[in-house]
Amino acid sequence: MRTHLALAALFATSSALAEPLEFKDPKGDDNGGGKISYPTGKPYTPAAFDMLGLTIREDGDDVVLEVELAEPVTDPFNSGDWGGNGFSLQLVHVYLDIDGKKRSGEKKTVPGAWVQFAGDSYWDKVVLISPHPSSKLVGEIDAKASFLKKRIVIPSRTEARGKKLVARVKASELGGKPSKAWGVQALMLSAEGFPAAEDILARRVNELAGEHRFGGGCDGLGDPQVVDLLAGKAEGKADEADAQHVMLAKFECNADVKKAKLSEVGFVRR
Repeated sequence: MRTHLALAALFATSSALAEPLEFKDPKGDDNGGGKISYPTGKPYTPAAFDMLGLTIREDGDDVVLEVELAEPVTDPFNSGDWGGNGFSLQLVHVYLDIDGKKRSGEKKTVPGAWVQFAGDSYWDKVVLISPHPSSKLVGEIDAKASFLKKRIVIPSRTEARGKKLVARVKASELGGKPSKAWGVQALMLSAEGFPAAEDILARRVNELAGEHRFGGGCDGLGDPQVVDLLAGKAEGKADEADAQHVMLAKFECNADVKKAKLSEVGFVRR
């Protein structure tokens, strides 16, 4: 009897641990702090950057991350021609607070997002879901953020499936399998093959939209380059768009980066 009970408890625990972490995001909030507008060029179709959800699940020794979008993922810049991953517009940073300790980890994001995390918890690991090949990512990280190399995780495989971006990483690179104790944040950016000197493959948001530039930001430094993110309790409710706008609207631009004030974002937990 005791053996049966022990086995039942083991299977129950394994089942609980195998449950995916699921986060939802409302439709139509792909405007950053409320003012971002899409580039005017034809490749940047409506809702291309509208994130509807994120699922993180274990698969053997791997962890799979799936970002759901409002529209099918496209590849207008033919990523196959440059060793890419089957899409060419989106760039997603998935930040993880693994230890849950205040001020443990990194406050500022990977260069290019231009936001930072609030003081209650910083990030320990980030998974970059990018259309660019791993060699391109490694080169950019080495050149612009070598101090973050141990925290940045580049997937072993990244691909587009319908309305989803799917990335696979080794659980060991995240310090273990997914846990409800994790804090999670997903930032939707736009991929850029020829980024600004400070940024890692992220497209800038300017004051005015252009053919390949988002509008609604500023032409100085300090405004978020984030089009969408997880907010509130990440249940997909309409008021989470308002929470996103509040987070991303609190910034101050300046030509001098030392005088700029970045928006602060937080984590969602399950």
